Amino acid sequence: MSNLPCGMLLLEKMGWLPRPYSTMRNASFKWLVFVLTFLTYTSYHASRKPISVVKNVLNMNCTAKDPAYYINTTAHPHWCDWKPFDGEDSNTLLGFLDSSYLFSYAFFMFFSGLLAERMDLRYFLSLGMLMSAVFVWLFGAAYYWNVHSLAFFIIIQVACGIFEASGWPGVVTVMGNWNGKSKRGLIFGIWNSHTSVGNILGSLMASAFVDYNWGLSFIVPSAFIAGCGVLNFLFLTPYPTEAGCDPPPAPEPSLLEESVTSAPGSPRAAHVAVHAGPTPADSSDDQSELDPSPKAELTVNGDVVAPRQEDKAISFFQAILIPGVLPFSICLFFAKLVSYTFLYWLPRYLHTAADYSPSESANLSTLFDVGGIVGGILAGFFNDWTGAPGIVCVILLLIAIPVMFVYQAVATVSHGLNTFMLLVVGLLVNGPYALITTAVSADLGTSLQGNSKALATVTAIIDGTGSVGAGLGPLLAGAVSSGDNWTGVFVILMCADAVAILSLGWVLKHEVLAILDRRRQRRDALPA
Repeated sequence: MSNLPCGMLLLEKMGWLPRPYSTMRNASFKWLVFVLTFLTYTSYHASRKPISVVKNVLNMNCTAKDPAYYINTTAHPHWCDWKPFDGEDSNTLLGFLDSSYLFSYAFFMFFSGLLAERMDLRYFLSLGMLMSAVFVWLFGAAYYWNVHSLAFFIIIQVACGIFEASGWPGVVTVMGNWNGKSKRGLIFGIWNSHTSVGNILGSLMASAFVDYNWGLSFIVPSAFIAGCGVLNFLFLTPYPTEAGCDPPPAPEPSLLEESVTSAPGSPRAAHVAVHAGPTPADSSDDQSELDPSPKAELTVNGDVVAPRQEDKAISFFQAILIPGVLPFSICLFFAKLVSYTFLYWLPRYLHTAADYSPSESANLSTLFDVGGIVGGILAGFFNDWTGAPGIVCVILLLIAIPVMFVYQAVATVSHGLNTFMLLVVGLLVNGPYALITTAVSADLGTSLQGNSKALATVTAIIDGTGSVGAGLGPLLAGAVSSGDNWTGVFVILMCADAVAILSLGWVLKHEVLAILDRRRQRRDALPA
């Protein structure tokens, strides 16, 4: 128990924690981990949302403003904009800001997963959050320091991407360590609402100050993520055995794993067999022969606590060869392209195309994230019900294409239709994205006998690949939307969803075969 964080050790010494390995202790720590990781990623998303809101005051319609008497509006039509975003290429420059963050985030995500495997996840997350807070604060400080250098803003965005890449591999690995596969889709679907909750909170924080002091739009979220980082340092326990709790049961194979590994002699089956290691029975026999001496025991208040067995970290190439990792990574590339284009450009679209004010467009854009919360939960529920995440993702992506077409047609017609369609689009766009980054990543990452070290790397590969798409989407949106050509942006989004569907063809095939095989087995088991 010496690995308990200092906050939990204090509670232990005060007698406020249940006895080790008791049902109450298991439940208490599990809920605490759920809440802490939820707050962690909520704060990450809240800190990256302000830029999408502040865009509307960095570059705005100056004709609606009253200039000072000495300003020649004919010679300086962009007199009210914040340099260097005061030219006709402002959307392109703002797109560079988005992409400098997102490409940095995507690139360092791959290294982040490997690093997360090799250091204490509590330190890993806490340090990443505190450093993220510093650079988000620096972006807001530019308002007070009167900074107008594009290089300054790009450097800040790149640094934010580096440190915020620590978040996703860390929180998913911690959650995977504490939760078994039973109802994992629903649990992760509810938990993954932190993404949308963070976007909503970030939008509300930013919109509260954007009309008169956009610096605070960054400084307030930076304080939020710093506070959550301190909470993690004091109370987050990454592994159940470190807290005197029972680990989750070993996962059962999914439909995809069954269909792939059931083919004898297949390369993927051989890979899984090689890296999965011996069975529990075999490993216990081998251990008794090779190392007859008992492991050192830890005691707390007279209770024996078993030391945590260290999993062996796997390489990048071993992780990418796990069946399903590559197709889901490609799918997430395009799904996240769509989601992050909405994340970074929806307030701008509502402001320029539908004539909402900066604060109104920020508040209205939160409905997309409300729909995303529902979509993530529904996707997780249907994943648990069917055991076929590929089929669930394909159905949602397929419906999303015509819905985006309809939304673009009605968004500027009626506020009521805009509100309703934003909820529906958010549900369909964020559902597959949420499912792949949580339950699917956790399932694939623990397919090697529940190796938590593989989980961090697999999560980083899948989300890192998706983050490359997330960087590309806003960059394309910035370039294409110059001159308010929003139709071209929506065409790109619909095409991206179509390619995402095609990328899951291999997964879809194996899941359908597994479903048919299960039905045939049930039919054969019936009495004649």
